[in-house]
Amino acid sequence: MTGSGLFVGLATMDVVQLVDRLPARNEKTTGLETWLAAGGPAAVAAVAFAALGGRARLWTALGQAPAARLAAADLAGAGVEVIDVAPPGFELAVSTVFVDAASGERAVVSGSGHTAAFGKIAGADLTGIDVVLVDGHHPALARSAALAAGEVPVVVDAGSHKPVFDEIFPFSTDVICSADYVHPDWLGARTLLLRGPRLVAVSHGGRALHWWTAAASGSIEPDTVTAVDTTGAGDVLHGAYCHALATGLDRVDALRSAVAIASERVRHLGPFAWRAAISHSH
Repeated sequence: MTGSGLFVGLATMDVVQLVDRLPARNEKTTGLETWLAAGGPAAVAAVAFAALGGRARLWTALGQAPAARLAAADLAGAGVEVIDVAPPGFELAVSTVFVDAASGERAVVSGSGHTAAFGKIAGADLTGIDVVLVDGHHPALARSAALAAGEVPVVVDAGSHKPVFDEIFPFSTDVICSADYVHPDWLGARTLLLRGPRLVAVSHGGRALHWWTAAASGSIEPDTVTAVDTTGAGDVLHGAYCHALATGLDRVDALRSAVAIASERVRHLGPFAWRAAISHSH
């Protein structure tokens, strides 16, 4: 059973530079390596889902600018089907990522791009879909997918709060927060559970992930690994969690599987060098 997932949200074009250290003010530095790769929370989660053998569909805005064509080719090469609903003139965001060669930690300058001003959009097509992930970056798409999901699990990638989350929490089944996530009303994990999700989890990078359901709570320790590149590790976690749900694992076992796969991701340098490794390890 491969599973099929719909990933709804942001795609970007990323310029990734491996550096000895971040440059100081008014200083130039030379990158040790440079990559151009498709990025964005929903996009990278879809790539991870596909690498694990799932059928990944990405509902996003790409457009026709040169950066968008590069991103589209990258996603196609990763086995992700893209449903591009960018309005005319849409400019894909280009982000810059610096990876510290010593620690594997990354610093990100998010691209500004253009906010997609969608006109009337067709409702989300969930035919044959086993799981939906939304990152909230394109609210109209997130809202449409969550409302159409019915019995299909809806996973919310809560890296940072988006206003649309308060509309879709009642229709979501799983909310995975970053350690930096702060709800404007200071709602904690247990309070978020009262809004509708069956599971709320908070990831902490290389430290334990904590989870809560209505009946239980717990934590999952990641494997001890030497991290060489943490870029997109949280997005890989989300894609792996979606794949585990889509293929029949229960929620806690799905989290355990996803944490292990995210730990494998950080052992590999470069935007997509981890794809083969997680495919072989699964």
